[in-house]
Amino acid sequence: MSPYSKKLRSVLLHSVVPGVLLSLGVGSAAQAQIETVVVTAEKRAENIQSVPIAITAFTGATLQDKNITNLQELSNLTPNVNLDAGSPFSGDTSVLSASIRGIGQDDFAFNLDPGVGVYVDGVYLARTIGANVDLLDVSRIEVLKGPQGTLFGRNTIGGAINIVTRDPGDVFMLEGEVTTGSFNRRDINATADIPLAQNLLTSLTVSSVEQDGYQHQINFNNTGGWVVDPPTPHNGGMTGGNTYGGLNHFALRGKAVWTLDQNFNVVFEADWTHQDQESIPNTVLQSYPNTPGAGGSIAALYSACLGIASAIAHGAPITYPPAGPTAALCTQPRAQGWPPNIAGLPPLSSETNLLPIEPYTTMTGNIDTTYANGPDFAKNDVEGAAVTATWTLNDSMTLKSITGFRHITWNIGIDLDGSIDNGEFLSVTDKQQQTQWTQEFQLLGTAFGARLNYVAGIYFFHEDGFVHDWVPFDGSLLAVDDGNLNLLNTNSYAGYVHADYKVTDQLGITLGGRYSVDVKSFYGGQMDDNGLSYKASGCNPPTASGALIGAPAFLTCQQVLGFPVAGAPYTYFPAGWNTRDFYEFTPTVSAQYHVTDDAMVYASWSKGFKSGGWTTRLSAPISSATQAQYDPEKATTTEVGLKSTWFDNNLLLNVAGFYTDYRSIQLYEQEGASPVLANLGNANIFGAEVESTAVLGEGFMVHGNIGYLDAYYTQLLPAAAGAVTLQSHLPKTPKWKVNLNPEYTRDMGNGQAFEAQLSYTHVSSLYNDSLNTPLLERPSLDLLDMSVQYSFANGKYVVQIGGTNITDKRYITTGSVNYAAGFVDGTYNPPAEWYATFRVKL
Repeated sequence: MSPYSKKLRSVLLHSVVPGVLLSLGVGSAAQAQIETVVVTAEKRAENIQSVPIAITAFTGATLQDKNITNLQELSNLTPNVNLDAGSPFSGDTSVLSASIRGIGQDDFAFNLDPGVGVYVDGVYLARTIGANVDLLDVSRIEVLKGPQGTLFGRNTIGGAINIVTRDPGDVFMLEGEVTTGSFNRRDINATADIPLAQNLLTSLTVSSVEQDGYQHQINFNNTGGWVVDPPTPHNGGMTGGNTYGGLNHFALRGKAVWTLDQNFNVVFEADWTHQDQESIPNTVLQSYPNTPGAGGSIAALYSACLGIASAIAHGAPITYPPAGPTAALCTQPRAQGWPPNIAGLPPLSSETNLLPIEPYTTMTGNIDTTYANGPDFAKNDVEGAAVTATWTLNDSMTLKSITGFRHITWNIGIDLDGSIDNGEFLSVTDKQQQTQWTQEFQLLGTAFGARLNYVAGIYFFHEDGFVHDWVPFDGSLLAVDDGNLNLLNTNSYAGYVHADYKVTDQLGITLGGRYSVDVKSFYGGQMDDNGLSYKASGCNPPTASGALIGAPAFLTCQQVLGFPVAGAPYTYFPAGWNTRDFYEFTPTVSAQYHVTDDAMVYASWSKGFKSGGWTTRLSAPISSATQAQYDPEKATTTEVGLKSTWFDNNLLLNVAGFYTDYRSIQLYEQEGASPVLANLGNANIFGAEVESTAVLGEGFMVHGNIGYLDAYYTQLLPAAAGAVTLQSHLPKTPKWKVNLNPEYTRDMGNGQAFEAQLSYTHVSSLYNDSLNTPLLERPSLDLLDMSVQYSFANGKYVVQIGGTNITDKRYITTGSVNYAAGFVDGTYNPPAEWYATFRVKL
């Protein structure tokens, strides 16, 4: 090494400037140089530094060193990427809310598609439910940024997360670890390689995660003598205890590699995850008992029935409104629970001193306590299997087949109102089932003396399943039920070609394209068990004459109010299946120039799309399913970048700048009590990323990254209707994100080593929702994690102690706004936590 290089390394080691050296997150501090990472972002194995795509990659060793156990925990380490565990009213940490460069999907509904695709060994995970996967025996994770529509297809408009699991070894191996920590954490993981024959290698991994919740249910000091409705049955269970935020899931993964001969091998994989835990914590941020919202306020109707203002202000007897439509809401029986159309709750007018909606009964003053005693569970069973066959046809051509199967059974319940009313003000229980099959054939090869590398493929995807919600609003005045089930069936077909050609030893060009066809069918079954529309209008029952409200006498109330299904007067959607076809071509073009053996510059242009569909969350009838339709999103990104290593591979520096034209953005607006998905606008997104790793010598290494985003609306579409403005911010899109991750390793001799690392992350403020609700804004944050570990017997035994969020910063990760129901609520991140892990490898 030259004297100049030694001097520079010394300066970097002792300077405060290393914050500009930003992380790829792939090295290990024990190495003298930066590790070369091989990725399959272009469907073939190649050095990450040669791929003309912005990629952040993490090896299995890095995940282990940082005690990262699920996808969400990668969020702070990855520039311009936001990963949250849970989405609005999902109640479940297994739901992944992923956003890359301002594009993603913050929902769990079966009818909605993610904007960031997650793949495990080439198999697409179509649902956000279960996408926050446990990272079992992972070889590496690749986070591909920008539209990946050519090689990965639909619903990778923001990017793709490619998880590659480890192949079993050819000798017996057993590795296990136990972890304890805050809130009675008790994790157990074990992996075994079991070679059954010289050509049949197998592995088995098991994982158990248990932890108590960090939000506690406390007793409400009921000095007012308020009474509540009895608990009602729900479609997935009722409660999970007196805490929220606890974890309890078990996962199992098996893998077998069968090598028939040197030209043909088959990989068999199967996995199963069982989860039965508490819902994520929820905090009422503000209640609105008398505020009319768009389409009216159910909370205000409830409050009117109880005479809230008079009772609280004067202690006067509770009085009820005079005759009229509102009186019908007060004096008629209300729906109670599931199955549908059970009117078991007494009229509000017969229940004096019924619990009111107002802040003192819903807000404890402590985000880690709640009065909530309603539904509290998150149950999930996921089964999956895959078969990957690889056939080497000749020295320059390989055929690969990937067959995948996934099945999800999901039940959740979350109490959103924070009061002692058993969740009858506002709670969500949801049951979903999904089954999917995928089949992909790839032909990979080289030609023209290996100057041309190509992959061509055909792809088929099928999924079907159902959604069944049960959501009682404000004493079940509105009782939304999918008793007839919302059903979805999707078939997707695609063909693609992607080719890289080396014009010279320094210059290469890439051309690719994918043609996709989506055929989606939907059956809407949502209904209102309590008949709120009829009672509120004064035209009730549904078979009565419309003359009650001045309509022609020959029309029934059902016909006047527009409920579309004869014989099913409470169903919002028209009967029958609805089908839509989507056709899309997603090309990519790029050029790469190797300035030196260690530096490459590139420019690329790519396109992606996210499929359209139907929104299911209605609180009023529609005459045609077209009224619930939303169209596909589309994004086109132009990117330029540099990938380089310096100083004998002791400094890695990658830089990317990009511009995205983002159109027909699918976001939420609130229509009465319903969060409705619609195409709200178009936006431009400008951004940049810098990622680097520096080996500083004397055991020191620094990773770091910087991400910058400037995203703004350029046009509002008619559906926006005031939900957003040109000044609104895209959700989950901070302007700045900076991570600095220094590591120190010291060889202690006799096969022992010490390692310490610190992770500092700064994130600018962001909005959690498309409406930019101030109560749901996430402030600018400075977060700190740290760990130390000591290994014995050349890594055979490892003890690790660490802490996450050690400065105890609390912020909202997800939340929802429902002024009609009377609440804005949010979920706060976990507090500071410590952990201790013991690992052994035999």
